[in-house]
Amino acid sequence: MKNRSWAFLAGGLLVALLLAGVVSNYASSHPDGLDSSLLKGCTVDADDNIVGGSCPAQQAKDHELADSPLADYGVRGVRNSFVSTGLSGVLGVLVTFAVGAGVFWLLRRRGGTPTDADAATPTGDAMPAEDDAATPRAATTS
Repeated sequence: MKNRSWAFLAGGLLVALLLAGVVSNYASSHPDGLDSSLLKGCTVDADDNIVGGSCPAQQAKDHELADSPLADYGVRGVRNSFVSTGLSGVLGVLVTFAVGAGVFWLLRRRGGTPTDADAATPTGDAMPAEDDAATPRAATTS
């Protein structure tokens, strides 16, 4: 890969890590909002707590992965919420980058993409004449 491609890739990764590590802390703490179908006939207070009535949402269960290390947009065991959310975002970006890089590496190993040598090899009627290939080109001066 060319140096310019590496610089672009590194810059993109740096921006993603910055957004995930810092800016993610300023995102909404309730990104999914309230599901209106579960709250039909329910009363919700200003803090999004269900008060009174018989609601289907009161029988809602935690997700199966609610006890995972990265549940609820944070890292379990880290007490500082700013650091926990940022670390969770950074880990998510790194895992996603690693999986993507692994997929591209596997595709490249299979030979799914043409190399520079393949692109330079003419095919069909595009073959250069023998005298053109053997004739040295004169250097131009400006």
